[in-house]
Amino acid sequence: MKNFLSRLAAPASAPEGGPNRREFIRNAGLGGLSLGMLFDGKPEQELEYITQKVPRDSKPADLKITDMRVAILSGVPFSSPIIRIDTNQGLVGWGEVRDGASANYALMLKSRLMGKNPCNVEQLFKLIKPFGNHGRAAGGVCGVEMALWDLAGKAYNVPAWQLLGGQYRDTVRMYADTPESDTYEGFAANIKKRKDLGYTLLKMDFGIDMLADKPGQLVNAGLWNINNQYGGKPSPIGNYGLTKHPFTRIQVTTKGLDRLVEHVGKVRDLVGYDIPLSADHFGHFDVNTAIQIGKAMEPFRLAWMEDLVPWFYTDQWRQITEAIDTPTLTGEDIYRKEEFMKLIDAHAVDMIHPDLASSGGLLETKKIGDYAEDHGVPMAMHFAGSPISLMANVHCAAATENFIALEHHGIDVPGWEDIVTGAKPLVQNGFVKVPTAPGLGVNLNEEGARRFLKKENTWFAPTDVWTAKDSWDREWS
Repeated sequence: MKNFLSRLAAPASAPEGGPNRREFIRNAGLGGLSLGMLFDGKPEQELEYITQKVPRDSKPADLKITDMRVAILSGVPFSSPIIRIDTNQGLVGWGEVRDGASANYALMLKSRLMGKNPCNVEQLFKLIKPFGNHGRAAGGVCGVEMALWDLAGKAYNVPAWQLLGGQYRDTVRMYADTPESDTYEGFAANIKKRKDLGYTLLKMDFGIDMLADKPGQLVNAGLWNINNQYGGKPSPIGNYGLTKHPFTRIQVTTKGLDRLVEHVGKVRDLVGYDIPLSADHFGHFDVNTAIQIGKAMEPFRLAWMEDLVPWFYTDQWRQITEAIDTPTLTGEDIYRKEEFMKLIDAHAVDMIHPDLASSGGLLETKKIGDYAEDHGVPMAMHFAGSPISLMANVHCAAATENFIALEHHGIDVPGWEDIVTGAKPLVQNGFVKVPTAPGLGVNLNEEGARRFLKKENTWFAPTDVWTAKDSWDREWS
């Protein structure tokens, strides 16, 4: 390339026997340019002209963040605030706040990002990470981090996985929740639909809610509103959905265990044993009941049992894991690698389950996966958002060796894939092809995404009120 440029910059007339610049251009396949189009004596303009079709995505060193806005989508399958970060060179980065979280978690970060170079992803992550926390409170930091990788990839014209160190796989395996039904015939039909779509790992929900109001199956359940695990009206002794598991003092009787065994056994027979089947949403009960249920499930060779107790009870997780043969898994609400390291170091779980939109974004989740890999622990990934977050997960999964499968909650949402542009279908036969396009590999499709715009919300309205920084953020003195 150096020789090519120097020869272009050489005088139009060359010494006898040497190449003439115009002849060189013709011989190089550029001879379609008429002589009158050449800029004699101005080699820089000639070079600009003949390379005008060479991609120039940006000048990364000069890239600056100029704005950040959000639009909140609903029903994808939950609410998902989409982040748009603009730059001084026209590049746009897309990110997503975790499902069910406030867009304000992201907007509060705008003043810390304005004027910064988005290609310095790790540096900016360290700047904003103090403003995240476990669960949905991490959604802003993680969504911004997604958008930064999207911008960095577009600036350097490479996919995000390349910036994370390269890829281990060309396709990413998805796992699918199986919709519940009032009858086993309906359950069987739902399972068949998942299999027909090519999914090779399924997940079911079962728990003590199916035993509620059944005589003799639960102890101490009468005063709790067990059918509302996500809040709802408090009962006389508290709010079941907001009461941590050990403090409900609900127990499952032998009769209740028998009912759970019967149910899971029928579902397992419908699924068959050639496909892994995992389980989630058991309810709020203590470590003793978790062990009893776990032991009862051992004949069905479940791929894992998820979130039996809250993730921060490390010692209780170790008790459960040591007591049962079914693999244990947790982590979808953990922010950053440090808490995952505690679980892994304590041998408290058999698998980890970060949600990239809570765990810290692409790079932090890769670090989590790498640490787990060094300790022989596999990583599945939780996900329940739009295709923007899906592709962020795909890039991370492609770059992380101990990855097992990525959850997909949007299977049954009509028009879900139309939210973005890019190669379609995104999910085919239960797998996502790892993209080679720059950044996350997709862009927001306004026509498709607007159909999901949350009622009474605006479409990427100005956010000037969040632009001015009004605090001193250093964490040390």
